[in-house]
Amino acid sequence: MLDVTRLRVLVAVARHGSVTAAARALNYAQPSISHHIARLEAETGARLLERVGRGVRLTEAGRLLAERAEEIIGRLDAAESELAAHVGLREGRVRLAAFPSALGTLVPAAAAWLESETPGVDLRLTEAEPPEALRMLRAGYVDVALVFRHYQEDLDPAPPVPADEGTRGRLLLDEPVHLVTRAAGTPDADSAAGDQRAPASVDLAAYADSRWIAGCERCRSYLIRQCEAAGFTPKIAFTTDDYVAVQALVAAGLGVTTLPGLCLRAARHPGLSTVPLPGARRHVFAMTYGQPPDPATTVKLIDVLAKVATPDI
Repeated sequence: MLDVTRLRVLVAVARHGSVTAAARALNYAQPSISHHIARLEAETGARLLERVGRGVRLTEAGRLLAERAEEIIGRLDAAESELAAHVGLREGRVRLAAFPSALGTLVPAAAAWLESETPGVDLRLTEAEPPEALRMLRAGYVDVALVFRHYQEDLDPAPPVPADEGTRGRLLLDEPVHLVTRAAGTPDADSAAGDQRAPASVDLAAYADSRWIAGCERCRSYLIRQCEAAGFTPKIAFTTDDYVAVQALVAAGLGVTTLPGLCLRAARHPGLSTVPLPGARRHVFAMTYGQPPDPATTVKLIDVLAKVATPDI
């Protein structure tokens, strides 16, 4: 059986990038770090570190073990915290990771509601895009992960299912995705951008010659898929994850884009026109890890999130 202390050492080396930094983070002597790694290599029969110049780096086997070790250690730490809360050694704590537009809309309302109904609960928040939020959830760094998945009714055979690698989810919001263009009457900021004011229809093909503004990798893939279904490949001129910047670029006449409802609820530029795209949806899920039942504070947080998640755009 692998030793947890040695796994912690390997994770520290992977996270901090060197034996010296890992020793500093763990408050160990440097030779002790090397000793633990050597014993772990003997236990696994695999070389985990290799020298590069004056430093070291993880081998492929080392990276694989470090990734799994991070999940294992995270779950152990989470179990310790849950047990401490269960026996009354610690007040209720719940940790949430959420993407930016959810942090700007659902989460503050839910946090205030949770505090009013459960005084003293320790709610901790982390901003993370869905892939990172799920990694943190599986590693035990958070108890709930807010994630989203896109769905195109005329292209996808079925809505997305909130389950993956031990996680399970509750649908909080089924929101529209909007075509976002410059509002009528807004002066051109760039004549080369063409006429991109309020659309007479929601036919994406009408914007085949327009410049497009794309977001995160997953959102960009969804945008490209939508445009290709309309018969063209979008000319992506700008890429940014900042939905406030995206709106400012559109209002300045520098391109068109698509945005889900929460991005418009969080902040809305006055110089925009928005029209829901037929069949274009984004599902927002609250994800947890492992088998039910969940801790009481986790259940309460998800219930409150469900109450505030109303698609009023």
